[in-house]
Amino acid sequence: MKEYKKRVADQILSDKLESSGAVLIEGPKYCGKTTLASQQAGSILSMADPERLSQNLALARTNISRLLAGKTPRLIDEWQIAPQFWDAVRNEVDKRDEDGQFMLTGSAVPPKPKKDENGNIIEEEKIYHTGTGRISRLKLRPMSLWESEDSTGDVSLGHLFENADTVDGESHIDLDRLAFLTCRGGWPKAVLRKKEKASLAQAFDYFDSVVSTDIKRVDDVERDEELARRIMRSYARNQGSQATVGTILADIKNNGDEQMSDATVYSYIKALKEIFVIEDSTAWNPNLRSKTAIRTSDTRYFIDPSIATAALGLGPKDLINDMETFGLIFETLAVRDLRVYADALDGKVYHYRDKNNLECDAVVHLRNGSYGLVEIKIGGTDLINAGADTLTTLAEKIDSTKMKRPSFLMVLTGIGDYPYRRTEDGVLVVPIGSLRD
Repeated sequence: MKEYKKRVADQILSDKLESSGAVLIEGPKYCGKTTLASQQAGSILSMADPERLSQNLALARTNISRLLAGKTPRLIDEWQIAPQFWDAVRNEVDKRDEDGQFMLTGSAVPPKPKKDENGNIIEEEKIYHTGTGRISRLKLRPMSLWESEDSTGDVSLGHLFENADTVDGESHIDLDRLAFLTCRGGWPKAVLRKKEKASLAQAFDYFDSVVSTDIKRVDDVERDEELARRIMRSYARNQGSQATVGTILADIKNNGDEQMSDATVYSYIKALKEIFVIEDSTAWNPNLRSKTAIRTSDTRYFIDPSIATAALGLGPKDLINDMETFGLIFETLAVRDLRVYADALDGKVYHYRDKNNLECDAVVHLRNGSYGLVEIKIGGTDLINAGADTLTTLAEKIDSTKMKRPSFLMVLTGIGDYPYRRTEDGVLVVPIGSLRD
């Protein structure tokens, strides 16, 4: 049996199966959706099995209930090969009136629905219902450092919302290791590979697949591979910024392409979001003591930092030789991990920036209204001090008569041996190699 490293999403999936008739597991390719679902599946139907594909497609058209029969929860892998599964699952959930019946996993790039000679979608390819109330969604991202066993997990993000008075533990990640982890990313196959060269190759394979194939299959728009590469390179250079489409367009033109337009760039970005390559961070809008215009632009992030390094053609040594770029791409890694951990807490990660350029890299906001403010720095006394100043300044601006005070203020660092609490302002300094959900 293949080695399986536990995922934070294991428990999330279990909880969703207890409260929903079916669960759709979404996320980028190579992130482990099918493997995750297989751990809890009572039975599995693989629609992509070449030996049974024609038989399964015929049954999907004529007797789909036969394909739905099996021990629950029944995993239907690559369900999008036969889109009629969606409505069939929804109807079967209604009929059985029980939770935990099905799991649906599929490619991040679904096959295009078949059309007739007039360009209309063939009837059997249509999806008629949203699945609301019957099919819940789970977003799976590449693995966090806790899941890949690169973090000691000594500091629990969930515990900080209950008690942030003290932190303790250690981290074993130095600058060289951090550079490697940033370029390797959280792709399960890369994590399980023993040799570093093979692990690093996964991100380049992913990037090449996106620009050469995946982005062309999202919709009916013809896309150019070289333009896709240039847009993703520009996106990589703008990680952690609120760069507009116009800014990205200007960057691309400066690097050799005069033919593109805002609409073209937007179209490519939209396609990359649909296949979970891009996951921007939306703006946080707190109640403040005085009126301050809050910038509402999204902050640019790939779903995994290795996409940025692959797009730029960078390896670990390149990052160490360019600490400014390293800092920007490390922020993407940190936001990825915070998102994974926040999901387990029923929370989301936002970004804050106001008209005075007071900026907070990440706000972890839970459904119950609790939140923590996080600044992300690779490390070093000066950067940690700057991050702490930002956090305390923002905390003082928040009107605590209208919303809760922050549960914690944290500078999340790339390197550092130990987590600790600063005596002068109570700000936590936590190396990412010690954090978990």
